[in-house]
Amino acid sequence: MIRFPHIFCLALVCISPLAQAREVTGIAAKVNGKVITKNEINYHLTPYRQQLNASMPRKGPQYYALIKKARGEILDNLIERELILSEFHDKIKGKIPSHSIDSEIDRQVRELYNNNRNEYYKSLRQAGVTRQQHRRETEKKLIVQAMRSQQFKNAVPPLPSEVAKEFDKHKLKMRDMTGDALEFHKIYITKTDPNNALITPKTQLQLAEDIVAQLNKGANFEELAKKHSSGAWAAEGGKVEKTNRTDLSPAFAAILMDTPTGKILGPLEDSRGFTIVRLDKKHYGPAPPLSKVRKAVEGRVRAQKNKSKHDRWMKRLRDNAMIEKKM
Repeated sequence: MIRFPHIFCLALVCISPLAQAREVTGIAAKVNGKVITKNEINYHLTPYRQQLNASMPRKGPQYYALIKKARGEILDNLIERELILSEFHDKIKGKIPSHSIDSEIDRQVRELYNNNRNEYYKSLRQAGVTRQQHRRETEKKLIVQAMRSQQFKNAVPPLPSEVAKEFDKHKLKMRDMTGDALEFHKIYITKTDPNNALITPKTQLQLAEDIVAQLNKGANFEELAKKHSSGAWAAEGGKVEKTNRTDLSPAFAAILMDTPTGKILGPLEDSRGFTIVRLDKKHYGPAPPLSKVRKAVEGRVRAQKNKSKHDRWMKRLRDNAMIEKKM
């Protein structure tokens, strides 16, 4: 499943600064004369790339196939967004209140960056996006949400039973993620050793992969942690007690929360080494009461019930638009 929850650095590829500039600022598509740049695609792609970079350190054919698929999906979404924005500016000519934009950015920081504003700012810098640019992107998102709500305001209303069912199905995703916590075992393999020139990132990745293979065959995690891990919990067999999600890096926490309990995960790569994890237990933050999120849940149900109307709306916008893809 492709998800785009954070902002991170661009691909780590060896190209000249000039070539990189062309890649980042090049035109991906035009919609009614409005340009969608490759930089915009990278902006939305980088959260997903962050997780892939961590979980697929060898970056083989599957990695690049997933990146290509994600780029295509993001471009299609941006084209649809631009079609809706065009109709908004042509017909509505309104503005999103500043406090609504602030509130949405606060939500993103809370849910996507573990409520760590420094991580949020760092990710923007690494993606080459200013705070003002991110604010404009957030405003566009809210405009699209408002336009979709306007489109369906007279559509078939959701029944109370449908709202309740939808809420029960998705309330876990609506939880306060800053309240999440995790228990896990961890083995950390550093990429280099200043006292041993024979230890390189390549040999350490191979070691980490060998350890994962042993664990998957039933080897004792704690024994391997005591033997190989350089982490702070090595002496305890790699056991990490209940840790708040907000105390972990956003990418690491997101990967762990998506991992089934008991599964061996890794090796995950960061700048200094490779991590192998066995997830022991997840603790979820509190879900909101239905009364607090009823409007959002009703919107989801309304959209599902009126998908054919949405499809006709999109077809009309596309038929009356000038769309030119460059990639």
